[in-house]
Amino acid sequence: MKKPILLVLLSLCIVSCFAQTIIEGTIKDKRMKPIVGASIAIKNSYDGAVSDSAGRFKFTTSGQEKDTLLVTSTGYEDFDEVLETGKSTDLNIVLKEAINELNAVTVTAGAFSAGDAKKGVVLSALDIVTTATNGDITTALRTLPGAQQVGEQEGLFVRGGTGDETKQYMDGAVISNPYFRGPPEITQRGRFNPFLFSGTVFSTGGYSAIYGDALSSVVLLTSNALPDKSEVDLSVSPLFLGAGTQQLSKSKKSSFGLNYGYTNVSLYFDVIKTKPDFFKAPQYHTADFNYRVKTKWGGMIKYYTSFGYNKVGMRNQDVDSLYLKDQFDVKSANWYNNLNWIENLGKRWKMYWSNSFSINSDKIKEQIVDVSNRPKQFDTNTYWMNLKNFDLKNSTDNLQSRIVFEKKLEHLNAIRFGGEYNYEAANLLYNNYPVNLQDNYGALFAETDTYFSNHFMMKLGGRGEYSTLLQQSNWSPRLSFAYSLGANAQMSAAYGMFYQKPETMFLMYNRHLDFTKATHYIINYQKTGDRQLFRIEAYYKDYDKLIKTVPLKNGTFTYNNNGSGYAKGVDIFWRDKKTFKNFEYWVSYSYLDTKRDYLNYSETLQPDYATPHTFSVVGKKFFQKLKTQVNLTYSFATGRPYYHFMPNSNHGYDLTDKGATIDYNNVGLSVDYLPNLGKANAKSNIIIVATISNLLDNKQIYGYNYSYNGSYKTPVLPSARQFFFIGVFFTWGVDRSQQIINDNL
Repeated sequence: MKKPILLVLLSLCIVSCFAQTIIEGTIKDKRMKPIVGASIAIKNSYDGAVSDSAGRFKFTTSGQEKDTLLVTSTGYEDFDEVLETGKSTDLNIVLKEAINELNAVTVTAGAFSAGDAKKGVVLSALDIVTTATNGDITTALRTLPGAQQVGEQEGLFVRGGTGDETKQYMDGAVISNPYFRGPPEITQRGRFNPFLFSGTVFSTGGYSAIYGDALSSVVLLTSNALPDKSEVDLSVSPLFLGAGTQQLSKSKKSSFGLNYGYTNVSLYFDVIKTKPDFFKAPQYHTADFNYRVKTKWGGMIKYYTSFGYNKVGMRNQDVDSLYLKDQFDVKSANWYNNLNWIENLGKRWKMYWSNSFSINSDKIKEQIVDVSNRPKQFDTNTYWMNLKNFDLKNSTDNLQSRIVFEKKLEHLNAIRFGGEYNYEAANLLYNNYPVNLQDNYGALFAETDTYFSNHFMMKLGGRGEYSTLLQQSNWSPRLSFAYSLGANAQMSAAYGMFYQKPETMFLMYNRHLDFTKATHYIINYQKTGDRQLFRIEAYYKDYDKLIKTVPLKNGTFTYNNNGSGYAKGVDIFWRDKKTFKNFEYWVSYSYLDTKRDYLNYSETLQPDYATPHTFSVVGKKFFQKLKTQVNLTYSFATGRPYYHFMPNSNHGYDLTDKGATIDYNNVGLSVDYLPNLGKANAKSNIIIVATISNLLDNKQIYGYNYSYNGSYKTPVLPSARQFFFIGVFFTWGVDRSQQIINDNL
């Protein structure tokens, strides 16, 4: 009996030994480099191994049917292959890199982003408030490389471009009049509260084909989604009184908000004397309402409306006479509406529908007055003086609707396409002479995101535009790349053609103008580390069809598209939140070489708003025991050129004088004190803010104004050398003090 049993067991062992199959091989990536630590296993079994330092593996299996080999490794796509049982196998397996949003490169050429949702964050939303001593978005963005320090005009002057060459968008829809209106050479702040936005992208060039009608730059503002909880706010200062609320529904699926603010600087001007005589102190009324709701498909609808009204009256010494004054009276009203709908359409399709509508009314009157402030009139022999007496009423309606469809493909690849429609109607009354302009502007665009790997991606797009007013069309190709150079380092490049309609003031005189044009070439290197960021970017811009002024008789003129120019330079940015405890800083530097022949320039010259060297340092220190944050900003720019031109008999201009201003220096200081910090069950959050601009009282000259014959000139100066502010901000419901702490620890 024992012998038959032993024979059976021996037979089973022999069969089992012969059924063992040897599986071995090598695991490599597409560059033929071995992959260490890859997991190799027979699906639905315990047989397997792990690749060694050479990528090799070897194990045995005793499967009785056809088995599936599964290979997995972090950062790579899974690999599977059906094996024949009983047949030893030596495999050479190449794994494909898994493309994912966390590791994949993104195009950074020409773009600075702010907001915690953005990859490669440069500035947080709170930075924008604490960097600028006046709490203005544009002022904060001027501390980034590429932006010029221009203090006498509104707008962002970027890489050799004028302020009009930068456009601002809110939730994808254009903001037609982003700044308040004021008298000449007195810069105005933006209309929007920085806390309205959760993210800001400042693109200094090479931006997406979705956006157009901007030669140099776009600022993309993303408004807040639903608040975490309801809150009430109150702001009090000698200059400003504001109140508002954000109310979250019980279902936490919708919210609404109301805000009102009133500013009157008459009390300030009673204490701080200014060089201009403000016979009507600047006053501002602002009010806004917002509503946000989640849709049942996972999208969101946001509506925002705001109304702003401001007025100011100012007198300055007339440059052509020592006993006459230029008197300006400005009144402006603006109503802005923004409707945004983002929706998931299923099967990885998404829709972005952005709309804006605004009505803007400006009333600007200039009058030459004598020492007793009585109006003065002049005969035809001094027509240049009569040109200073004017009454302008300007009313504009702007409507934009843009829709974008996006399809997410495999491996982060995506396609985007859509179109936009813009309607603009301008009704001007200049000294009782009416001018009416109307334009229907349309555009179609498309772009793709193509990821070849986590290390290399390409964005390819194009945009076509047509204007019924200009009766002109154009085509704008856009192309950008991003390539990884190692851990947290990458290089990006961008190319594109960009077009912009001439401003309304030019079209008043010539409705047959063409689009102005700029071609961008950008290359960028960026390295990110533990709370540190370094980037350097070089660029070249070629300008064509810029607006030129053509002088006619008695101070009249027209315009054409015979202008041209270029801009080239290097921007450097470094930010560090790691080296010093509770202290962060950033440094930005821009080198700019730019010249253009435009407006009344007699030749190709460096523009009077541009300077070769611009430098900014921003430092922030939080003293937790003192419950205080100190923010210090220093900005420097080399002197800007200034010119005087006289019309000649050949319908052109002659350069009769030129020079350069002194270097620009400005130190801004702001201090935030949080008295309720650390108090348990505090019923309110209080922040006391004190700021001062031009702390060292440096003299600042922005340029010079010339008399008609060029024999006399006066400097263009700030209305006051320094500006002081103190205010108290109360919040019930949300403790904003924690934002400051988290941002600085």
